[in-house]
Amino acid sequence: MFVSHAPLRILGIDPGTASTGFGIVDCHGPRITPVWYDCLRTSPSEAPADRLVRIARAVREICERMQPQAMAIEELFFGANAKAALAVGQARGVCMVVCAEAGVPVFEYTNSAIKMAVTGFGRADKQQVMEMVRVQLRMTEVPRPDHAADALAVAITHGGAAPLVVASARAAVRR
Repeated sequence: MFVSHAPLRILGIDPGTASTGFGIVDCHGPRITPVWYDCLRTSPSEAPADRLVRIARAVREICERMQPQAMAIEELFFGANAKAALAVGQARGVCMVVCAEAGVPVFEYTNSAIKMAVTGFGRADKQQVMEMVRVQLRMTEVPRPDHAADALAVAITHGGAAPLVVASARAAVRR
């Protein structure tokens, strides 16, 4: 039986039209290490379609340059502000399409699942999540801006779930 010792590279994305956070981690067994993170900001003065094009270009460039093997993204949460949820949904859709076109499988996680995976508490606040991202990735400082930290949190979540996803896929093939 062949066992790969190469790490699994995961792209985490925290989508938004104003700010989209990106984070790349490598998972080698239970060890998750940070590779890169950043945040793309767009201006409210830009046309909505132009903002989405900039997000798509950034995701495409990241996929080409970083070669992720999976993309993890937060499921859309409809809060009190429907207009904001719609804008996030548009950015989220663009990210998902670009990754799918690049052949990168897309995985979605609820906000509470991300908080649970990173902090052990499904109702953790933003500061707790950011600090636990720092701790889990053995970083000296909390990653900034917060959208990049959120993207790393989503990637960490998939990193913890990835062995289960692989095992489920293998079980399905055997059936």
